[in-house]
Amino acid sequence: MKLEIRHVTKSFRERVSVSNFSMELKSGDCVGLIGPNGAGKSTLIKIIADIINSNEGEVLLNGKNVSKMKREIGYLPQYPNFFSWMTAKETLMFMGQLSGLKKGELTKSISNILIKVGLHGTEDLKVSTFSGGMKQRLGIAQALLHKPSLIIMDEPASALDPIGRREVLNLIEDIKKDTTVLLSTHILSDAEEICDRFVIIKDGIKIEDTTIRELLKRNSKSKLSLEITSKDFEWVNVIKNLSYVKDVEITGTKVKFEVDNLEKNKSLLLKHALDYNVDIIKLETCTDTLEDIFLKMVVEK
Repeated sequence: MKLEIRHVTKSFRERVSVSNFSMELKSGDCVGLIGPNGAGKSTLIKIIADIINSNEGEVLLNGKNVSKMKREIGYLPQYPNFFSWMTAKETLMFMGQLSGLKKGELTKSISNILIKVGLHGTEDLKVSTFSGGMKQRLGIAQALLHKPSLIIMDEPASALDPIGRREVLNLIEDIKKDTTVLLSTHILSDAEEICDRFVIIKDGIKIEDTTIRELLKRNSKSKLSLEITSKDFEWVNVIKNLSYVKDVEITGTKVKFEVDNLEKNKSLLLKHALDYNVDIIKLETCTDTLEDIFLKMVVEK
């Protein structure tokens, strides 16, 4: 399986939602499309799933236009919409027939798919009785029912409570063993946990396509972190002007310093603080986390 997104652009009136976006997925990939709310993730997901058309560019699956390959794609919207008066079995029967599956084939596969998504024993329960997490798992069941080679999920866990979110993340972790997965999310920890690769989007533009390891390797910087009292923050303004201090970040009473040479400069910095009678509550070295890097990329640029 090979998915190719080539120079896709989508506008809504005057607003460009996705701009000249390109990327590829191959069999076995689990890719997280991540970015802040309003970055264009859902629009791009809907274009890839052939729900809306792009203004420019194309989406190919195995070399063919995605509109001719919809049988190979499973799609989970951010908010799956079911008929509340239907049972789980009736819902999957209905959805499966819409996908072109025969009734006899569905009768055999529905029980198995409900077991796979952790809904065994709910066949005859009405969807109106389902929790948010159960509805999301039912949505994943309908997306997997026709055995697609690619499953696309739009914010699969963002609207769930912690228990439902954990259930869905565990399920995706299991699904990716057999199926290529593309999911969008603004929750970085979700993507970090289950995705092998990140594609970061901001204002409709792809700004990064990499693995977690590479992203950390290229962007993580060693820093010196000091926790000080509020009366000592005047000293921070002084320290900003030192030649070896490259950057200063303040979060509450914590101050992070990026310096030229951590081993050499931390002693100088500490001496400077003591000379100014700074009350140091805590001192430690640290490195940028994935969240730190992500926030810098999508917020500060």
